[in-house]
Amino acid sequence: MSTPAPSSPAPLENQHSPSASTRDTEFGDTEFVCTEFAPRRFLRNGHLQTIAGNFLPRSNALPEPEAHIVQVAPATATRAACHVLCHTHWQPKEVRRNRLTVLLLHGLEGSSNSQYVIGNANKLWRAGANIIRMNMRNCNGTEHLSPSLYHSGMSGDVRAVAGHFVQAQQLESLALVGYSMGGNLVMKMAGEVTPAGMPQLKAVVGVSPAVDLGPSADALHERQNRLYERRFVRELVKRYRRKAALFPHIYSTERASQVRSIREFDEYLMTPHEGFAGADDYYHRAAAARVVDRIAVPALVLHALDDPFIRMTAETREKLVANPNIALVETQHGGHCAFLATPNPTQNNDGYWAETTLLRFLLATVNQ
Repeated sequence: MSTPAPSSPAPLENQHSPSASTRDTEFGDTEFVCTEFAPRRFLRNGHLQTIAGNFLPRSNALPEPEAHIVQVAPATATRAACHVLCHTHWQPKEVRRNRLTVLLLHGLEGSSNSQYVIGNANKLWRAGANIIRMNMRNCNGTEHLSPSLYHSGMSGDVRAVAGHFVQAQQLESLALVGYSMGGNLVMKMAGEVTPAGMPQLKAVVGVSPAVDLGPSADALHERQNRLYERRFVRELVKRYRRKAALFPHIYSTERASQVRSIREFDEYLMTPHEGFAGADDYYHRAAAARVVDRIAVPALVLHALDDPFIRMTAETREKLVANPNIALVETQHGGHCAFLATPNPTQNNDGYWAETTLLRFLLATVNQ
């Protein structure tokens, strides 16, 4: 089915969604209807949305998580094994394996404690899902768990974590949700795996996904975005220095103080250690844009046209639209990973439109 576009001047473009019978809010028993996004008062500007979305405090009623160290890459002759930290919340054992499990993945320099991860985890938990809050390599104080750096091409880590928990808990259905860099990773993984390779994978969602890495990295260097870039670069270089202190036989800080942009960080500090010929080679090989046409499960992509620094090329947009499994929803406003609407407590709506929308998508899409 196609979801009808609203009558506002900000069309919800190219939405494709599997039809489903309706029975309130159980997974697989509703119909996905994407509501129009109307930005919160005084937050129509993409920069204001982005900043407010990053700093607004969130309530958290999740039960205490279980912490798991998961191996994502085995040891080789030249490098020790790589591990990541995951925080999980499991429904009762008697229903756990046949409940939907949602793997949530943060963006660049985020963690399993990022505000949007916590917000989504709470909504999905209340809906009855199991939750896996995955940290990328080195994130959330885990530099010691992996001798490698982390980057946007490590979709194999997502597959390793998903496979680990599918096997450990005998899970029957899995969905991936990623924001920004995490959005690129989950969409790349979904485009690389076949239905036969992971039959438990039922859906994937990318919110403000950085599927076109090169254009987005260059957009960060535009004058109006230097504040974001300086923050990212500062934190990336700090992390690189910590890695160099832990693994001095691998990393040198000689060029670290010279890095002034994301592209320079990727060119001079990251790619020499991670098997890329340089930043351009990395941006090409690691971009989910190369494989989105192969995504074979229901997928939702949320992208704001006023996102300050995520750029989606016309070619990638055409691939997304051409894939009947993908619902591409583009809004005029929303910023980066924010999509802050006006809360409506009488309707149990906290104003986090992207979270509510992706929950509705999963409720409609995943049969349990």
